[in-house]
Amino acid sequence: MKYKMLTLIGFLLFSAHTVRAEEPALPMGLGKSEPVLPSGLDGIAADDTSDKIYPSGWKETLPFDLTGFAETRIGTRLQSDATQKNTSIGEARLHVKANKSWNWVTANLAGDFLYDPVLGRHSVDVESGEGWFDVREASLLFRPTDFSDVKIGRQTLTWGTGDLIFINDLFPKDWNSFFIGRDEEYLKAPSDALKVSLFHDVANLDIIYTPRFDNDRFIDGRRLSYYSGNAGTVVGRNNPVLVDERTNWFNDDEIALRLHQLMGGYETALYYYNGYWKSPEGQDSSGLFTFPSLSVYGASVRGPLAGGIGNAELGYYDSTDDTKGANSLIRNSEWRALLGYERELLPEFTGAVQYYLERMEDHDSYLSALSAGAFAKDESRHVVTIRLTKLLMNQNLTLSLFNFYSPSDEDGYIRPKINYKLDDNWILETGGNVFFGKRNETFFGQFEDNSNVYVSVRYGF
Repeated sequence: MKYKMLTLIGFLLFSAHTVRAEEPALPMGLGKSEPVLPSGLDGIAADDTSDKIYPSGWKETLPFDLTGFAETRIGTRLQSDATQKNTSIGEARLHVKANKSWNWVTANLAGDFLYDPVLGRHSVDVESGEGWFDVREASLLFRPTDFSDVKIGRQTLTWGTGDLIFINDLFPKDWNSFFIGRDEEYLKAPSDALKVSLFHDVANLDIIYTPRFDNDRFIDGRRLSYYSGNAGTVVGRNNPVLVDERTNWFNDDEIALRLHQLMGGYETALYYYNGYWKSPEGQDSSGLFTFPSLSVYGASVRGPLAGGIGNAELGYYDSTDDTKGANSLIRNSEWRALLGYERELLPEFTGAVQYYLERMEDHDSYLSALSAGAFAKDESRHVVTIRLTKLLMNQNLTLSLFNFYSPSDEDGYIRPKINYKLDDNWILETGGNVFFGKRNETFFGQFEDNSNVYVSVRYGF
């Protein structure tokens, strides 16, 4: 089936030469082919070059554009955790991004030089991002026709309408970075993929093919403690997650499609994904965790609503390795839905709310398959989020608060942050990641001992 998708990609590129159409104009604020990203993630769009800075000096003599920053970030846990170090984050980072454009192609290269004594692993692993160097981007972008774009190589991919909640965005995330206090741009992990975008008056089509599965940089115990169903308690560095990785090129592959168009000021989209659960949601007979097969079908809409911006998103997760939900070692199929709304409450003070639902299919089969004494998930999981953002001092000072709360799990996660821009180069930041919950078995509750605060200093160039 996946080889047929490769044939489809080739057919679409060939067909593009026979159907001339101008790329539709998007309203102000929207990029050429990507939706406006949620607050906090808008600095990581794959093709974004709006953050370029051209100061006078040595950079002007280079034959390519160069930007970057140097940063140190230090954090500590708010309570003792016997399974982890007291220091939650302690690293020095140099991020460098270079790009060079010719008439028909743009080359992009970005990477991070990193010293990280907390994890203490300095050998480079480009898939996990560990070691002294992390390749964030290495890609070529070109336009074979006036109604198509092609980008190939390592790149950061994103789509969907959620603010830190992802339904149809099945591209890899780095949850360790997110929970220990790195900048939100590092929540999105890079993919090694081919992206083809086709533009037409009727609709636009994005095709993303990943020849080898890119899983999440998931919580595995080495940085953050987590609840282990096998151990029946919270574990960490003493009990890391062991996985059966999917590493076969063109066999363990993924494909994602998005058909999208603007309709009367509303951005609408249909989605399809065929691949695997991005975090290990299965387990084999030997005890190794696995990435079961997954297909996702979804839709979204985003646009003006009652003086603000509203969005809705829906996705059906078809867990194809266990379609009847009778295998307790594989996550069941489920429906996911999201409703969101954002608006300015006062001058330079915005608020946003979201309601998110996960509803498990075949819940009765799931309960029947559970072993005696095992924790049973509810059929439905509800999550409400609130984001508040206040700009002060000529927008140089940003105060923000993001709160996740699940009334069904009775747990939550709070992300306060203060960001101060000293000048065009220097940025100071402090914030926290605070988890709470009544039970260790729930998603946020299991991370309670990982609650932390951090400070950072960044110099941009």
